[in-house]
Amino acid sequence: MNDMQAVIRETIRDLVATAAANRFPVTGEPYFDEPLVGFAAADDPLFSAYKEIIGDFHRTPGEILDGAATVICWVLPITRATRESNRPETQWPSRSWALTRNHGETFNTLLRRHLVAWLAARGQRALAPQLAPEWRQLDDPRVGVASTWSERHAAYAAGLGTFSLNDGLITGHGISHRLGSVITDLVLPPTPRTTPDHRHNCLWYREGSCGLCIGRCPVGAISHAGHDKTICREYVYGTVPAAVAERYGVTQTGCGLCQTRVPCEAQVPPGKKPAATSL
Repeated sequence: MNDMQAVIRETIRDLVATAAANRFPVTGEPYFDEPLVGFAAADDPLFSAYKEIIGDFHRTPGEILDGAATVICWVLPITRATRESNRPETQWPSRSWALTRNHGETFNTLLRRHLVAWLAARGQRALAPQLAPEWRQLDDPRVGVASTWSERHAAYAAGLGTFSLNDGLITGHGISHRLGSVITDLVLPPTPRTTPDHRHNCLWYREGSCGLCIGRCPVGAISHAGHDKTICREYVYGTVPAAVAERYGVTQTGCGLCQTRVPCEAQVPPGKKPAATSL
């Protein structure tokens, strides 16, 4: 089974390294660096707990795929060049960041489909939750903007990182990334979660320092109390595209200001207290 994990990791890494869809159209440079890959047991009690933590609308792996055994998760780290292009920005994302959000997520969807087909060719049932017919986004009165499957929470279950003050996931390669997952009936050992709690990689939660993402948000959606998803969503999906989408030639722009020029941009920040090892 460990050999199969290695094969799956290599399959994902190969597509990231070779696919034309993971390349800027003019320069040919990649949107994403080498991915991180983790595995969660479909029957991990955490997925049932998400119905309380996130909302009863959030689905468990078994509710999405009958016979689900494993959730395969990956992190697609945004390249240094793109992160550097976004660091000086204070209102809108850089063009490279917007292209990565738009075209990079198209590639992420291709990766989901590729892995599902790869598993099916080997006799395994598989489904990408975000591509399932039942997947939907909603505004829940308790938690605000949410969906029936959270890639961040799946990645946390797979030991790939912990949550931050701005609600992002700080992984071994930082917070600037895209995430994806596929559920399969293939039984694989889960990746251990090595952090002592679900917010450990964030300096604010770990030791009460940093909080630099607060000042990076141009609309005040982040405070020491956390992340206002409604304000953030209105800006990222309304104000920003209205301002720059046509100029950049994309429909989805993202923002990413709170994910760049911060200590967790591309690593788990060391801080004063030692951070736990993660993938």
